[in-house]
Amino acid sequence: MLFASPLLSLYVRSVSDTSLLFDWTEVFIVWRKFAVYLLLFLIHNFLLAPLLIHSHRRVAYFSIVGVFLIAFSIYQCNSRPELPRRMGPPPHRTERPDFEEMRGPHERQRPPHEFHPDRKPPIVGERNILAIVVLILMFGANLGIKEYFRSRNDRKRLAELKKQNLEQQLEYLRYQINPHFFMNTLNNIHALVDIDPAKAQETIVELSKMMRFVLYEGDKRGVPLTKELEFIRTYIRLMRLRYTEKVRISLDLPTEVPDRTIPPLMLISFIENAFKHGISYQHDSFIEIKIELEDESLKFSCRNSKAEVSNQEKGGVGLANVRKRLNLLYEHQYSLRINDDHDYYTVELNIPLS
Repeated sequence: MLFASPLLSLYVRSVSDTSLLFDWTEVFIVWRKFAVYLLLFLIHNFLLAPLLIHSHRRVAYFSIVGVFLIAFSIYQCNSRPELPRRMGPPPHRTERPDFEEMRGPHERQRPPHEFHPDRKPPIVGERNILAIVVLILMFGANLGIKEYFRSRNDRKRLAELKKQNLEQQLEYLRYQINPHFFMNTLNNIHALVDIDPAKAQETIVELSKMMRFVLYEGDKRGVPLTKELEFIRTYIRLMRLRYTEKVRISLDLPTEVPDRTIPPLMLISFIENAFKHGISYQHDSFIEIKIELEDESLKFSCRNSKAEVSNQEKGGVGLANVRKRLNLLYEHQYSLRINDDHDYYTVELNIPLS
């Protein structure tokens, strides 16, 4: 655009004034002046600016830029246009002897300043100062633009690193959940083999469905809500085969499920903890699970009795993983309340649905 400006200016003048011819000489003169700025800009953009923006070598940058400014100032002073010489003698000054004679010797004016046709303009003129200021502004604008793009690229790389870190953490948490879940399930099957082989076979069928869900859906960012709820139903059916009527299990799931997604295996850890820490083989115990769907959000509540003998694994790996996953996936968009009373344990979770 800068190099096209003299062409446009000369074209406009030639159109408005038909007697003016399009003279390339004027264009080349302007281009020769602009070429110096272009050369300095290229040197600054590719060699000097990276010293400050990327290498943070401030002393080297400002030293080299100072040298360039001094060299540019010398070039501007040597290439300044000379004032035109006035031909002929200086203009004749009208003498007024009669007026001068009327004054006293001490009142006579000093002779006027003599004109020197060969006198050169000052070393640093207004045009030179303006050229240096333009060069400094050009360097500053170049630094600002390069710093903006560097900051933008840094933000993109940081966001990409955060995304990769998030995926790695979620993958690590999934690998922790799966062994923990299947360990409890296989223990249930082992307990049923000697008691009721028929029920053990049914349990294996149910376990195969759960394994299919974990293998094909567990590594996804989100799964359909219908599949997650069906996984919970299967798990509850499997657990009911193991316990007697002393354990009251209540499961309340919505009949109509919208087409929404939820992180896989998010709720099962709370249910696992309820069976693991809230079931007593000597006394009556209960587990109440309820899931509600309201305003594009899911409300999960799990309330269970507490066993008389405290389990040292309480609040172990499963619950800790759920907290980490919730923080990674939802940040401040979820609410989790856990009440540990004397007789029962309650978990209330509210998460948005995708």
